[in-house]
Amino acid sequence: MKSEIISSSVSGELHALRARAVVLDEPHKLCVRELDLTPPGPTDVVVEVEWSGISTGTERLLWSGQMPMFPGMGYPLVPGYESVGRITQAGSQVPMSPGTRVFVSGASCFDDVRGLFGGAASRLVVPADKVIPIDETLEQRGILLALAATAVHAFNLDRAPELIVGHGVLGRLLARVAVAKGADAPMVWEIDEARCDGAVGYDVCHPEQDTRTDYTCAIDVSGAPQALDTVMAHLARQGVVVLAGFYSAPVSFAFPPAFMREASIRIAAEWQPNDLLEATELVSSGALSLDGLITHQANPHDAPSAYRTAFNEPACLKMILDWREVA
Repeated sequence: MKSEIISSSVSGELHALRARAVVLDEPHKLCVRELDLTPPGPTDVVVEVEWSGISTGTERLLWSGQMPMFPGMGYPLVPGYESVGRITQAGSQVPMSPGTRVFVSGASCFDDVRGLFGGAASRLVVPADKVIPIDETLEQRGILLALAATAVHAFNLDRAPELIVGHGVLGRLLARVAVAKGADAPMVWEIDEARCDGAVGYDVCHPEQDTRTDYTCAIDVSGAPQALDTVMAHLARQGVVVLAGFYSAPVSFAFPPAFMREASIRIAAEWQPNDLLEATELVSSGALSLDGLITHQANPHDAPSAYRTAFNEPACLKMILDWREVA
């Protein structure tokens, strides 16, 4: 029978599970420290985390203090919703076995600290329905499944994108998803020269170099509120702009160009479980590659420096923390 209680000492006394975790005590104040974990139940799994990713969208806002207030928001908190690890213990009602490598989209398992989104830790207690088994060969690339699911969600929201604004990891994944799903290769805009390379099966250019003005669907993943005016000028009549970035400042645009084109604006919210399943299937089939997107890796003990690099270095597409040697 699978164990429902996990931790014990040699003498047989039960002890709380503990983990090393990234903790944001307040904006700009980040450390790694040991935390108690909530006890697992019969429908939970305990995951020993191998790698976790740093999000330059939501985690940047948590780090900078610019995240809008929402239920459960507050400090101190453990960030992170991109983790890969192995199940070490499974509750009696869990069909998965210890040793299974899984993707974890965050956790809320810390006694005294909020889990927002709770995945940046050496060990997690997670409901089994919140993890998904992944191919062994993905290794650290598995942390990209959350962004791949975000790309799938934005792609499926409206018509296939002909233009993608931003060639960071999400923009690259969106372009790769379009190609993987058989759509025409989109054009991708990027203003940072350091991020213009790496295109596979599609083209990248600076917006000023693009003379096309009949895009029927554009997806913005830049997170830059001022990008809308430029996009509108290249949109076809009754074209649509999907906002798939996260915007810390109000989004605005000049009304006359949008009015003349009778443009529509849609907002892509967070990915759903079916998006994650579709992304995982695309990766498993070989249609969608996650190669070449992780550019930086750090030990969690160097997390303060790693987070600054992830947020401030344009050459850093994706920073991950390697938890495998963390005691």
